[in-house]
Amino acid sequence: MKIRIMIYGTGVLVYLCAILVTMRFTLPDMARFVWFLAAYLLIGLDVFRKLGENLMQKKFLTEYTLIILATVGAFGVSRYTEGVLVMILFELGMIFEAYSTDNAKRSIESMINIRPEYATRKVRGKEFKVDPSALKIGHTIVIRPGERIPVDAVVTSGTTSIDTKALTGESIPENVWPGEKIYSGCINLSAAIEAKVTALYVDSTVSRIMEMVEDAQNQKAESETFVTRFSRAYVPIMLICSLAVMVYPPLTFSYGNWDTWIYRGLIFLIIACPTGLVMSVPIAFLGGIASAARHGIVVKGGNYLEDLAKADTFIFDKTGTLTEGVFRVTEVKAVGMSEQELLRIAAHVECHSNHPIAQSLKEAYQGEIKETKVYRMREIPGFGVNATFEGQRIYIGNKRLMERQKVECDEVRQNGTPVYVAVGDRYAGYILIADTVKEEAKSTLQYLRDRCRAVLVMLTGDTESAGREVAKELQMDYAYTNLMPEDKLEQLEDFMGLQDGGERLVCVGDGINDAPVLARADVGIAMGALGSAAAIEAADIVLMDDELPRIVDAIKIARETLRVVSQNITFAMVVKVLILILAAVGYFGMWEAIAAEVGVMFVVILNAVWVVRYQV
Repeated sequence: MKIRIMIYGTGVLVYLCAILVTMRFTLPDMARFVWFLAAYLLIGLDVFRKLGENLMQKKFLTEYTLIILATVGAFGVSRYTEGVLVMILFELGMIFEAYSTDNAKRSIESMINIRPEYATRKVRGKEFKVDPSALKIGHTIVIRPGERIPVDAVVTSGTTSIDTKALTGESIPENVWPGEKIYSGCINLSAAIEAKVTALYVDSTVSRIMEMVEDAQNQKAESETFVTRFSRAYVPIMLICSLAVMVYPPLTFSYGNWDTWIYRGLIFLIIACPTGLVMSVPIAFLGGIASAARHGIVVKGGNYLEDLAKADTFIFDKTGTLTEGVFRVTEVKAVGMSEQELLRIAAHVECHSNHPIAQSLKEAYQGEIKETKVYRMREIPGFGVNATFEGQRIYIGNKRLMERQKVECDEVRQNGTPVYVAVGDRYAGYILIADTVKEEAKSTLQYLRDRCRAVLVMLTGDTESAGREVAKELQMDYAYTNLMPEDKLEQLEDFMGLQDGGERLVCVGDGINDAPVLARADVGIAMGALGSAAAIEAADIVLMDDELPRIVDAIKIARETLRVVSQNITFAMVVKVLILILAAVGYFGMWEAIAAEVGVMFVVILNAVWVVRYQV
């Protein structure tokens, strides 16, 4: 950027010197031509480079083609001063656009770049500062107050408060104790702790988020694609119109007046350049992505903002999305053993799982859990888990898991989620788990109903009694229960089949079993950067905490972004058509045309940049 500005400044200096010399001395036309040509080539170096890149990609008719034809034409009719000035102002607009884009990208990175600079590894009682990327799973790290957590880990020693604001947007610090997970990018506040690394740096939460932000800056929205397609049709039409202005009048009603009409045709070409239009749309979407990042929302591309603004069907997972995901054991029914023994078995088998149901089982047991007694643990999405515990294969999950293992079990009709337990092929009983609806769920869904006229759907693998109760409380339009991941995908396809071309479907979830539907939906929203890695990777938008109102914030930002895009396109087109007409009939000279085009370009770019500061 600095080199580009230096070359541009040198060209402007040469241009000013050429004007001063020609005003003071009478120079031969060839000397004037060479002097102004040198300034023209220096100033337009970047324009010629971009034209060359377009030609290599077989893009022959672009705004760069128009501006070079117009300025070369001005040289052809000896309008050297005006021809160079056109290039000066055009390149100035390009530099301003590049600066605005870089500034927006830096804004995003400053809000999201929470990557730690170093990690402190502990080996045999000694501490070493290392690069976070050098850490391996199982390494012990020390995090002191004020330091960022370098990688995802589990606390092994010490208690402290963690500032998660940079990651989740939540201003209230979280307290952590031994056994709890901590995530890269958060800041340790109150005391030194030791932790065991659970993920490589490249797989840690902060790295995944940064990758998503960087990818988002390269994604094109539908409106951007429209502008690109529009330019391909627009440029040849404008070329034909400018030729008509140059040729038709001298051959008909203004016979022989070639100089006047060629000059007007060149002015027509300058005004016709769609620079402001082409620049403003991607900057507006980049601004929308930056604004979303400021509110704790990672959007992987501008196209997802556009789709979100058009959404009219919202499909939600239940557990952890619409409900708190904080389960409590409400009933234990054991068969052939005591209730405490059933809880002991279930808590041990689930000890390596972070699922909310597993946490509730461990809390209900309250006894010591010996993880070394559990091995060969396997999670089966849509069914449950199984593991070997004290020499026996234990199966814990829903009724489908029992049917799969050909184990006869009780039919539970109480409200809640029954967790069935089988020891080998013998039924051992069930544990009933209850969940609660999130406080903010009702207000969020009410907004979607009132402001988006949305159809609200719940897809869950939970039982019919538990699912229907939540759906009734939240007034969902449709609720489907007892679904496997493939069943959820099938239901999603059915709803997508009912959409027309202008409608969009949004899916919201947080678990690994939600990953297929998040990937398939027009817009997939993952609840919480601390949730399932598969869900985060599959989603198009990631909410940095588990707050449902963030969906409303994202919709407001998306709509504001599209409003700015629409304003820019309308303003640029109306002004351009008006000036084209005035130029064709002779009311606009080349100087006025240059000022008008640059003015339009600056207005739409400034309007687009404003989106970054939008407050929901």
